[in-house]
Amino acid sequence: MRWLYKLPLRVRSLFRRDNAERELADELELHLQFQTVQFEEQGMEPEHARCAALQSFGGVEQVKEECREMRNVNFIENFVHDLRYGFRMLLRSPGFTLLAILCLTLGIGANAAVFSWIEGILFRPYPGVAYQDRLMVLAGTARGTQGYDEMSWPDYLDYERDAKLVDAVIAEKLTGTALAIGDRAEQTVGSMVSANYFDAMGIRIFMGRGFQPGEDQGRNGHPVTVISYQLWKDRFHSDPNILGKTQAFNALPFTIVGVAAPGFYGTFVGYPFQFWVPASMQERFDASGYKLEDRSARWLEPFVRLKPGVSAAQAESELSAIAARLEREYPETNRGRGIKLIPLWQSPFNNAGALLPTLGMSLAVVVFVLLIACANVGNLLLVKSFGRRHEMTVRMAVGAGRKRLVRQLLTEGLMLAGISAVGGLLVASWCRGLLLRIIPPRGVPMRIEGTLDWRVLAVSAGICLVSTLLFGLMPALQASNIDLAGSLKAESGGVVGGSRRNWVRSSLVVVQVSLSFLLLVGAGLLIQSMQRIRNSPPGFDTQGVVLTSVNLFVAGYDQPRATNFQDQFMDRLRSLGGVQSAAYARLAPFSYKAYNRAPIEVDDYQAPPDQQPTVEYDEISPGFFSTLGIPLLSGRDFTRADDQNSLPVAIVNEVMVSQFWRGENPIGKRLKVKDTWMQIVGVAKLAKYGNITESNRPFLYVPLRQKPTVQVAVLIRTPETPETMLPVLAREVHAIDPGLALYAVAPMSEQVEIQTAPQHIALTMLTGFGAMALLLAAIGLYGVMSYAVSQSTREMGLRMALGAAPSHLLKLVMSKGMALTALGIAIGGAAALATTRLLGYLLYRVSPRDPLSFVLAFLVMTAAGLAACLLPAWRATKTDPIQALRG
Repeated sequence: MRWLYKLPLRVRSLFRRDNAERELADELELHLQFQTVQFEEQGMEPEHARCAALQSFGGVEQVKEECREMRNVNFIENFVHDLRYGFRMLLRSPGFTLLAILCLTLGIGANAAVFSWIEGILFRPYPGVAYQDRLMVLAGTARGTQGYDEMSWPDYLDYERDAKLVDAVIAEKLTGTALAIGDRAEQTVGSMVSANYFDAMGIRIFMGRGFQPGEDQGRNGHPVTVISYQLWKDRFHSDPNILGKTQAFNALPFTIVGVAAPGFYGTFVGYPFQFWVPASMQERFDASGYKLEDRSARWLEPFVRLKPGVSAAQAESELSAIAARLEREYPETNRGRGIKLIPLWQSPFNNAGALLPTLGMSLAVVVFVLLIACANVGNLLLVKSFGRRHEMTVRMAVGAGRKRLVRQLLTEGLMLAGISAVGGLLVASWCRGLLLRIIPPRGVPMRIEGTLDWRVLAVSAGICLVSTLLFGLMPALQASNIDLAGSLKAESGGVVGGSRRNWVRSSLVVVQVSLSFLLLVGAGLLIQSMQRIRNSPPGFDTQGVVLTSVNLFVAGYDQPRATNFQDQFMDRLRSLGGVQSAAYARLAPFSYKAYNRAPIEVDDYQAPPDQQPTVEYDEISPGFFSTLGIPLLSGRDFTRADDQNSLPVAIVNEVMVSQFWRGENPIGKRLKVKDTWMQIVGVAKLAKYGNITESNRPFLYVPLRQKPTVQVAVLIRTPETPETMLPVLAREVHAIDPGLALYAVAPMSEQVEIQTAPQHIALTMLTGFGAMALLLAAIGLYGVMSYAVSQSTREMGLRMALGAAPSHLLKLVMSKGMALTALGIAIGGAAALATTRLLGYLLYRVSPRDPLSFVLAFLVMTAAGLAACLLPAWRATKTDPIQALRG
């Protein structure tokens, strides 16, 4: 228990030092007086007794120092002293200090920003959800095909009932409704969920309640809703009596039963939900019809919450056994169907999965930027430490040990890193929403931002510590390695030979150049890839095509009334002078929504017994192909005669012809979609349906009049601008029904641009970080060459005195700097050849070893190296031989 006795003394020594010192002096004086009294009792005179007591006691100051050492708080006092001294040294060189802090702030800030994005988008994407560490996505699989798809409601009910190793299976589906604002409609994003959604995810309810058991059952039987805190605040002005009031969604009044807690935005990365409704109301938000009893209709994006102690592999094994049973019991809809548990950060159903590769690349890039920044600051500290050789020599001469010097220099480095970490966190806080500024707008409010929680702060602190060791340890060791005898001699650095310390500075510059070259190559590859994407035709002509829609759900249209409106509106559109052609589609190409998918059967095609072929399809009106410029390779287009009273027909794309008819002409042949046999009447040229970079896939079109839907997109080919068309289209809509609202009119090219968001983000970030790295590398090279020239003044003067021309000195300095640049480019080129293949998922029709990108990076890096070396070389040519030799 000795430590418990010493603890109060250590605390007093640390925080009340004066009192502790007085107590120590009093205690020692008491010992001296006691010893003096003993000597006086032995017959000594008081003066002699005092001297004898002091002599027997030993040096008082030495005893005091021993007592202080026993308190074990000297290291704190020394650290405080080092901080004060380091602060004075940093203030003495404000230019150096500001440059070092700026470099490190950029490096640490970039890393903290990317970590905040990874935390807020991938690892903990759902603020307000209590069980994110045990949540996983339950995705469907189809044997023989790649990727994942959704789940049907009947399948969900089976998993929910039979799964025993999970606490809950939770159903969800992104949806939306239009809220009229003036003469147009604004999309509001929400979600259809299972009744256990709020309880199973641990989501707090600010006011009212969540959904009760059974409210997700039945057909349109529970028109209740939970609204977001933001919607309650903005639209209902924080009404305290909101519970029990109604809000119309798709022309049906929903009773508000709860308000979600502030800070909860839903469970879909990118779109902040404004409302939640039970899954029983699916038909009111899905124009394709009622699906709760259709096992083939896969539309849900469910989650599972694992039980404590249960691994993902164990839960997936149990769920796969349930999938196998469903396959046996329902072969028509579940043949070849399985499941896969996927972490939230790899979810294929929202922006998390889409942004995963980009954020992974960003993490690698910012680590490179941090290494470059650390190398830069390391060089600055080396230069500064060489300027402090006299100070270090004096301190060692009076007894300071090497460890003490290293600790002092590391403390100064820690101060730089600490200040830079604060600045870096401020930069990261400012950059939290940067991704949202980079992503092309999607017509609905989005929320994609980082999270600066304790995890990010801990990682940032770790980065601060690591960076301190990276850029501070080597300079500190170099500065403390002083030969006292040789330190009196002048050190002639030399540009060509140089001292032994030069290799450290040169190595740091080579690292900077290598990493910068690697980033420049990556930026060049992405620039070319982005250019190829933009120049690659999607299979249809986007120029001169605008896109809008009229959500007839809002006005409560049933199907016959909606069909009548669509016919009238289309007739009016085609009669307008500026409209060349127009058409409807249930889903426009490159939409963020998913196409319908259905199992198919084809005459004379036998699928493998364990597989169920499925294809995506779209419902379109006559004129769709001519409006988008998709050629029909054979057969005919749909006509108005292709309605519910005529023979069901379909148009297939080239991939379907190759896959199911082995390249033969399918016109007149049949295929079965779900339960309906259709006759093939046309073959359309292959197009892209979701994004430019997607692989070729089978796709078919069916007539909208045979599968009518209330909600459709309107595609118009016109030479007019969207701004010009908006009032014209609104006027035509109001002429039919004054109560309807028109969505914003957007160019089709913008719809295509939206789907390039991952590449666009990667290009923007890599270009920005590459430029930052290039600047830091140029600064580092300039610093090394400038210092080499300043340390070689005598050598330069001697060379000029012996007849060297200024051009010779210029060549000498430039060759040294460009040699470092060339070595860095060589190493960076080898690293780029080995690592750029990791960018393959972001590249489109560009080889990871594209020579043009390497050549461009070489030219840019060489130009930066020449610019960095030119000023020090020019200064070398201005050396005065007489002054240099005198110095």
